[in-house]
Amino acid sequence: MFSKSRINEPGPKQAEAEKPKAPEASVTKPSTDFVPSAPKGKAAASVLSSDLTVVGNLRTTGDIQVEGTVEGDIRAHLLTVGESATIRGEIVADDIVVNGRVIGRVRGLKVRLTSTARVEGDIIHKTIAIESGAHFEGSVQRQEDPLSQGRSSPAAVSAAAAPTPKPDEL
Repeated sequence: MFSKSRINEPGPKQAEAEKPKAPEASVTKPSTDFVPSAPKGKAAASVLSSDLTVVGNLRTTGDIQVEGTVEGDIRAHLLTVGESATIRGEIVADDIVVNGRVIGRVRGLKVRLTSTARVEGDIIHKTIAIESGAHFEGSVQRQEDPLSQGRSSPAAVSAAAAPTPKPDEL
């Protein structure tokens, strides 16, 4: 750090030697201010293995690959339904690839049913691809923005609003 030559030098040069020390102190930052030099890469997809059963809704801005069973709604950027997977609930994603079984509504910008897909429910999409061998029971509706649609259709809302007769009134 210190050398004999700096100690023995005249005053003006010592002042110059002190000037670099001040920037060095400002260059050193606390660890909380650390900024990585490279941008973060895209996170890997979350994988739900074939021996996993989830009861509840899943929501992420990332990607999900389901190999197990999900009883609930799923909202994601990219959703891949594996061949061994079963989903009971609504799926909403930008990109959906179905290889397994889905029981419920599917809403996505890009929906693809592979030859091993089994879907029981309506599909609302911007673009769709259905491979030969896929099993599908329901309706298909094209919309410019299928992700903005509410969960309940107007017919379902009016049916829910209607009073239900009591058992003794039947």
